Amino acid sequence: MITVNVDLGERSYPIRIGADLIGRTDLFAPHIAGASVTIVTNETVEPLYGESLRNALAPLGKQVSTVVLPDGEAFKHWETLNCIFDALLSAQADRKTTLIALGGGVIGDMTGFAAACYMRGVPFIQVPTTLLSQVDSSVGGKTGINHPLGKNMIGAFYQPQAVVADIGALRTLPERELAAGIAEIIKTAAIADAAFFEWLEANMDALNRREPEALAHAVKRSCELKASVVAADEREGGLRAILNFGHTFGHAIEAGLGYGQWLHGEAVGCGMVMAADLSVRVGHLDEAVRKRLLAVIEAARLPTRAPALGEDRYIELMKVDKKAEAGAIRFVLLNQLGGTLITDVPEDALRATLTACL
Repeated sequence: MITVNVDLGERSYPIRIGADLIGRTDLFAPHIAGASVTIVTNETVEPLYGESLRNALAPLGKQVSTVVLPDGEAFKHWETLNCIFDALLSAQADRKTTLIALGGGVIGDMTGFAAACYMRGVPFIQVPTTLLSQVDSSVGGKTGINHPLGKNMIGAFYQPQAVVADIGALRTLPERELAAGIAEIIKTAAIADAAFFEWLEANMDALNRREPEALAHAVKRSCELKASVVAADEREGGLRAILNFGHTFGHAIEAGLGYGQWLHGEAVGCGMVMAADLSVRVGHLDEAVRKRLLAVIEAARLPTRAPALGEDRYIELMKVDKKAEAGAIRFVLLNQLGGTLITDVPEDALRATLTACL
């Protein structure tokens, strides 16, 4: 087992990375102080890992209940969030009740948001079961839900007590979900670590084959890099926004198609292609680097052509973005592997990228 620490003073917490961790009582015991635990999961993950987690919690003598939600990005909204609150209120959960998010990014984001809101804050633990959630959404404390007009526009910064990233859970992950997780790994390397990007170029086949050593290294390095960014800028006041490379385009794809049509990582993968194209057009990035990024994204079996929503529709959707200022769209662009800048761009360059990539 590998441990990566997220250093946030009183809100610091460990990320445990390894195989077959969900069944380990010792990883949960130090982080559960109250008498009750509520597991929040979905209808896909519950039959796979619900019993294993409940067995791990049994020796602690806690009252354990489980909330099973529908699966998918299409259900990341107020109505589903209210199912968690209904269960907590019905069980008379108190301020020491610990929530455990067992699932992918949707479950983690909603459970974290519920924990931030219920009684103005109860503890929660992240148990991410997808590659994307292990390398990205479970780390850093960004929680929330979608709105029809914009992705993740309603939420809170709220840190977990711990993250338990079980690499063994990736054995049951569908191929599309695996690729979606690799997209976030590519993003992290592209913006923060050129050497890690070179490692991805050399080891993409191993990741696609789910070789345990390759997966463990990729999860560890991604968490280390994200943890360092979050420690420097917990609430996205500046530096942390670089983690949204590819996301301005990607979120537009998700909202424009309807949440759940493309997986988040698929949209981010294509969004990185578009952001790299734009980086070249405005003179910040060499064409050779763009081609390297495109090749890695293709090797990860991710889409590289954006759906034809229309240029005006993309621009409309991208204006609903957390980085936007006074209605101006601001993009995270690459200036080299491991280097970024956040800027607005001329509309003609943006439209040229849209024309080229749709």
